[in-house]
Amino acid sequence: MIVRLTYISFMPQNVDQAKKTYREEVVPVVKVQKGNLDCRLLEPMDNSDEYISMTTWETKADADAYESSGKYRELVDKVKKDFAKKPTLKVYTTESILEHA
Repeated sequence: MIVRLTYISFMPQNVDQAKKTYREEVVPVVKVQKGNLDCRLLEPMDNSDEYISMTTWETKADADAYESSGKYRELVDKVKKDFAKKPTLKVYTTESILEHA
């Protein structure tokens, strides 16, 4: 499984609009991409922390296809106006505990 985490700082006055856009326009598009397992926006408990857009994918090929298709960039552009600074994308892999049991 591949996990893509995009760390986002929103301008305080734009947080509500950004969350609405994410919920209504980003999540539905990501969830229908081949290999997508989940898409959610993690909201910080501490207002000084960043939001995290988390998507999970069955395979690296699925995650790579999503990014190279242009969909990722298109969706980022929908909330770009709300950013306080450029977001940071980090990608992780995980293996199932059951594989090693």
